[in-house]
Amino acid sequence: MTFVELLDRVGSMGPFQYLHVTLLALPIFGMANHNLLQIFTATTPAHHCRPPPNASIGSWTPLMGPTGKPEHCIRLVYPSNTSLLNGTQRATEPCLDGWVYSSIRDTIVTEWDLVCDSSNLKEMAQSVYMAGILIGGIVLGELSDRFGRKPILTSSYILLAASGSGAAFSPGLPVYVVFRFLCGISISGITQSTTILNVEWVPTHMRAISSTVLGYSYTTGQFLLAGLAYAIPQWRWLQLAVSLPFFVFSLLSWWIPESLRWMVLSGKFSEALRTLQRVAAFNGKKEEGDKLSVEELKFKLQRDISLAKAKYRPTDLLRIPILRRVTLCLSLAWFSTGFAYYSLAMGVEEFGVNIYILQVIFGGVDIPAKLVTIVSLSYLGRRVTQAWVLILAGFTILALIFVPADLHILRTALAVFGKGCLSGSFSCIFLYTSELYPTVIRPTGVGISNMWARVGSMVAPLVKITGQVQPFIPNIIYGTMALLGGSAAFFLPETLNRPLPDHIEDLQTWCKKAKETQLEPEAEKGSQSVPLKACGSGLDPS
Repeated sequence: MTFVELLDRVGSMGPFQYLHVTLLALPIFGMANHNLLQIFTATTPAHHCRPPPNASIGSWTPLMGPTGKPEHCIRLVYPSNTSLLNGTQRATEPCLDGWVYSSIRDTIVTEWDLVCDSSNLKEMAQSVYMAGILIGGIVLGELSDRFGRKPILTSSYILLAASGSGAAFSPGLPVYVVFRFLCGISISGITQSTTILNVEWVPTHMRAISSTVLGYSYTTGQFLLAGLAYAIPQWRWLQLAVSLPFFVFSLLSWWIPESLRWMVLSGKFSEALRTLQRVAAFNGKKEEGDKLSVEELKFKLQRDISLAKAKYRPTDLLRIPILRRVTLCLSLAWFSTGFAYYSLAMGVEEFGVNIYILQVIFGGVDIPAKLVTIVSLSYLGRRVTQAWVLILAGFTILALIFVPADLHILRTALAVFGKGCLSGSFSCIFLYTSELYPTVIRPTGVGISNMWARVGSMVAPLVKITGQVQPFIPNIIYGTMALLGGSAAFFLPETLNRPLPDHIEDLQTWCKKAKETQLEPEAEKGSQSVPLKACGSGLDPS
C-alpha cells in the first residue's frame, strides 16, 4: 500500500480536502499585501526643497528645472546676492531644511525623507524584506523536516502578525527594516508549509486545481491591497491592517492536520492513525477509518519507512546526480521568476498610470493567466508550461526597450502581459517543485529552490540602478534571465499524472522510464528504415 492508496481509503477528495484547501488559502489573501506593500507605503510623491526658515513666502521661489518643474534636491541660496549681473547663474545648495511633498498619502518616504541622497534606502528596505524570505527558506526548511510542517506554519502566522504590527509602530527606519526582515522570514515559512500541506493531502489529479486556487487567493489579495491602500492613506494604519488578521489565521491553523507522510516517516504512527480516522469520519468513511491500525500502517508502509531511515542533508541536493539536475534547473527557473516578477510588480510608478488602477489591472491579469496556466498544466504538462511562460515573459520585457517612454498605454499593456506570464510561472513552479522533490527531502528542496526566487527579488531593485548608465540596461538583464530560466525548465522530468515521489529511488525510476519511452520511437524508426532485399524468382514477399 502506498500513501496515495491510503488516502483513497479515507477519502481522497471529500469535504475534508475542501475545508483543508480553504483554510490554507485564506492567509494567502494577506501575503500579497506584505509582498507588494511598499508600492503604497513607500510611494515617492512630487517634492521640492522646503524654504529656509528666514525666507518670506513672497520673496522665495523653488528652483525650476529644465522641464519647468521644481528641482527635487537643490534650491537657491537665500538670501540671494542681488549684486550678480544679469545672466549670471545664482548659487544653489542642498535641501538643508527638508522637503515639501505634493501628496495626501503618508508614506515612509515622506515621514523619514527618503529622497535625493537617501532615495536608495527605500529600495534597501524592500531588499532586506526579501533577504528575510531568503533566510527563512533556508532555516525553516530544515526546521520543518525536524519538527513538522504544521508547527512551522502556525509559528509563521504568529511571527508575521507580531512583526508586521511592530513595523507599524517603528520610531525610525532601522527598526522598521528589522521588523520587515522578520516579516520576510515568516512569509517564507507560510509559503513552504502551505505548498507542502496542499500537495500531500490532495489526490494527484486535483493537485493542479488546488494549487491554482491558492494562486487565485494571492491574486484576490492584490485587489484587496489596492482597495485598502486607497481607503487608508496613512502607512502605519495600512501596515497594521494587513498584519493583524494573521493572529486569527494562527488560531484557524490548529484545525489543519500535520503531513501524513511526515508523521509516518518520523515514526509517529499513533498520531498518523488518529489523523487518518479523523479525516475518514469527516469524509463520511468512519468505518474505513476504524479498520485501520498502527500495525497495518507499519506493515503496509514498511518499504517507505525503511527507506526513510536514510537521513538526507541539503548537500545531497548537489551530491546525488538526479537531485543535482533538478535543483540546478529549478534554482535558475525560481531565480528568473522572482527576478523578473518583482522588476515589473514593484515598478508600478514607472508607467505613468495611476498606481491604484494599475495595481488592480496587475491583479486582474492574474485571473486569465492562472486559468490558462491550469489548463496547460493539466493537458500539456508542467515542463512545457514552466518553460514557455518564462520565455514569453522574457521576450515581453525585452520588447519594452523598443517602446518610447511617452507611449504609456503600450508600455503598460506589455508590462501587464509580462506580469501575467510571470504569475503563471509562480503558479506552475510552486506545484512543479513540490512534485519533483521526494518526501524525504521535499521541505529542504522546496526551501532552497524558493530561496533563489528571493535572491532574484532582492537583486531586482539593485539592477534598476544600472538604468542611470543607460535606461535599457535593466530590461536587457531582466529579459535575458527570464529566457535562461525558461530554457532550463526543458531539462526537468515531467510530473503530470504521477504520484508524489516519497524516495529518491522513485525519482530515479521516473527518469529511467522517461528515457526508455524516448528511445522506443527511435528504435522503431530505425527498424523501419532497414532496406528490403529483393525476393527470389517466384517467391512471395510474405
